[in-house]
Amino acid sequence: MNKKFIITIARQFGSGGHEIGKALAEKLSIPFYDKELISLAAKESGIDAEVFENVDERATNSLLYSLSMGLYSFGNSFSAMGDLPVNDRLYILQHKIIQKLAEEGPCVIVGRCADYVLRERTDCINIFIHADMEHRKERAIAIRGVDKARAEQVVNKTDKVRANYYSFYSGQKWGFAQNYDLCIDSTNLTTEQAVALVEAYISIRSN
Repeated sequence: MNKKFIITIARQFGSGGHEIGKALAEKLSIPFYDKELISLAAKESGIDAEVFENVDERATNSLLYSLSMGLYSFGNSFSAMGDLPVNDRLYILQHKIIQKLAEEGPCVIVGRCADYVLRERTDCINIFIHADMEHRKERAIAIRGVDKARAEQVVNKTDKVRANYYSFYSGQKWGFAQNYDLCIDSTNLTTEQAVALVEAYISIRSN
């Protein structure tokens, strides 16, 4: 199978996107990045990773001001990083890191607007993983330890945060099918079956 693609995965909370992405990376023997991007950003910036973890995939309203004032230009050096909130600094750092990782070779990247960051590349496959609410609630309770009484609230709130983050930094609609190459409903699929679907799609794209 051709392994020259960078795979980006956007996912609803509790849909298994992280697990599917990790299993896919293992199957293809390529690097996997999710929370690892926080560690890489912390290492590059010298900021404690715990600080970044608290704002990961959360948007602020300040970056638009910074852009309008000419304080930052994507792809170039950023002269006023110290003046930006932690949210925006993390996004900018992850933006650079994602581009660098893509240059290094095939990999799987979860979240962080990776599909948007790499939109100019022709070697990307962008995937969105979703599932029905009951399935996501069950996973949130079983895997994330979310309180059963608050499960639906947590699922909805997390999705809203992710949607706002994606919309703010990309100007596009999170979860809108047109933004992705492949949308997978994981409700009735095992992780292995979802991986097999992606592999089949990669095989088709490779021809």
